[in-house]
Amino acid sequence: MLWWRSVGHSHTGYAVECFVDELLEAAGQDPVAGRLAMMSNAPRPAGVLRAVAELARWSGPGPVNGRARGVAVVESFNSFIAQIAEVSATSDGEPRVHKVWCAVDCGVPVNPDVIRAQMEGGIGYGLGHALFGEVALDEGRPVPANFDTYRSLRIHEMPEVEVTILPSTEKPTGVGEPGVPPIGPAMARLGLGRPRRLPIVRGTV
Repeated sequence: MLWWRSVGHSHTGYAVECFVDELLEAAGQDPVAGRLAMMSNAPRPAGVLRAVAELARWSGPGPVNGRARGVAVVESFNSFIAQIAEVSATSDGEPRVHKVWCAVDCGVPVNPDVIRAQMEGGIGYGLGHALFGEVALDEGRPVPANFDTYRSLRIHEMPEVEVTILPSTEKPTGVGEPGVPPIGPAMARLGLGRPRRLPIVRGTV
């Protein structure tokens, strides 16, 4: 993961947010309300979390009608991103992400269209890698030779994405990479025990 788009934030965001989720679940607390309770002195992450919860009309993690929702909040490159993912399981037991809601605080939003595009691209990139991004080795040699033997996120697997950009008077910060880290932990919750090893779907093409 160190060489992913968003570098170290990819794996630290995944580890921290999955751990927070497990703690809140053990304490019987809602994933959104429990996080907000810990953010009394952190207005910017709390702001994006409230915004994404409002955008997604959060009413709990579910599952409802076979779909569950997960949430994650990650600061990277001085930007704050919160995402909620709506997930179900396919007949093969693989996660299927149907929709992602995303709230962004990147300081003064200089170009909103670019911000949305970067969040959408980061979500697709992070989702594909968290689900499928594996290069298996055979005696030290990579098994995949091309995209016919390396599974990546396909067009029909890309979820609908809805982005809200928070107004801010803070200095503008990064948007090229911060969309990636939250999507893995946000979607890694539907009856899968929050995998501690990625990718979630292993050994298939």
